[in-house]
Amino acid sequence: MIDVIVVGGGPTGLMLAAELRLHGVHVVVLERDAEPTPVVRSLGLHVRSIEVMDQRGLLERFLEHGKRYPVGAGFFAGITKPAPDLDTAHAYVLGIPQTLTDRLLEEHAIEVGAEIRRGCELVGLSQSEDGTGVAAELADGTRLRSRYLVGCDGGRSTVRKLLGVGFPGESARVETLIGEMRVDVPQETVATVVAQVRETHRGFGLGPLGDGAYRVVVPAEGVTEDRTVPPTLDEVKRQLRAYAGTDFGVHSPRWLSRFSDATRQAERYRTGRVLLAGDAAHIHPPVGGQGLNLGIQDAFNLGWKLAAEVRGWAPADLLDSYHAERHPVAADVLDNTRAQMLLLSAEPGPRSVRRLLSELMDFEDVNRYLIEKITAIGVHYDLGEGHELLGRRLRDVPLKQGRLYERTRTGRGLFLDRTGGLSVAGWTDRVDHVVDDSDAFAELKVSAVLLRPDGYVAWAGADQGELVGALAKWFGAADVPAPTG
Repeated sequence: MIDVIVVGGGPTGLMLAAELRLHGVHVVVLERDAEPTPVVRSLGLHVRSIEVMDQRGLLERFLEHGKRYPVGAGFFAGITKPAPDLDTAHAYVLGIPQTLTDRLLEEHAIEVGAEIRRGCELVGLSQSEDGTGVAAELADGTRLRSRYLVGCDGGRSTVRKLLGVGFPGESARVETLIGEMRVDVPQETVATVVAQVRETHRGFGLGPLGDGAYRVVVPAEGVTEDRTVPPTLDEVKRQLRAYAGTDFGVHSPRWLSRFSDATRQAERYRTGRVLLAGDAAHIHPPVGGQGLNLGIQDAFNLGWKLAAEVRGWAPADLLDSYHAERHPVAADVLDNTRAQMLLLSAEPGPRSVRRLLSELMDFEDVNRYLIEKITAIGVHYDLGEGHELLGRRLRDVPLKQGRLYERTRTGRGLFLDRTGGLSVAGWTDRVDHVVDDSDAFAELKVSAVLLRPDGYVAWAGADQGELVGALAKWFGAADVPAPTG
């Protein structure tokens, strides 16, 4: 029997598969498409996702293919303000097309042992009556059994529909056409016209990709019933002329697609042994570039918890904490994208609010608050009362031997200890103990911190009894024997 079936081979599914493999979980990824998609829906990684890649030793691969951009350049509703000081070693946006992100994550997943099956479409699933497994049926009649199944299969998720999980929210009211194609007018002319149009229509844009190719974004005439059907080049030309008075001589499209402002969230992220992550759990407008990043971070939160269940050491309610922590985070993203969409409106009321917010963002605390929201470094899980670091991710800091994030590559817990007098005995198979009294750690003003495998602080303090309680809460009972069979 397979340990975990992941349905969907996009960034969320691939990241999850790799996280599971770090813990020796047998995982199979089922991807409906026989070949990788050429459609580029996301253009980059935000700070928290960059940190995630660093935590798993993948960042150099991404930096090789991406380009760094300053934080704060039109992050919130396209309002450009100087970047504030951020609590991170990676204060930049990494521009990299989703096609490359998908490829790099797939390579990583395969390297660590994930099995990826393309051209495999899920059409049915059922959970055993005794609650011990999941049966998956594929379009070709193949049936697979697994202990768990995770739907990472996008906004039209088959897994979510088969589960009957509600997906409340708002239907699309605005649709946008997008594609990559060649332009036959000088770049200077394009830039001038685009600047004029964007004074009133901020959902319009043509961005050069090199060699005469552009990424074209233009509002559609209306909302289609089936957005899986790509627009035609004639439709794109017609809308360009409607907004800019010219179609820029666009031709030879590499790909064409459409997206909308539909905003929905799954009522629950877990039903028995089936879970949802990424766009299968939440959809929202692409403003702020948060969608792909949100999915990767879902996977980073879920991976170690699901692996703990499979490996047999998960404490009670650990897997349920995935919904408890990530559902509110996505709800906040849905809210901020709703707000940004209103602020992008050409109507007088929203434009007035936009001007007021722009003035407020001149206050550094306001600017930082919004940027931390978009980049997800402001995420704070409610883990109860305790130190101010509790429930927050820890930035990378230099240690006497290497860097903090270099010590997190294995996906295990990490106990960072300045005192040298505390112990994680009984949990050394799940938690690494690093004694370090370097100045950078001392600046955190805490004697010791216990980090979960996703880099969030599970405990901070100096009391051995409290530490033992935190270890049991997040890493299960001490000295659990490895499962057999």
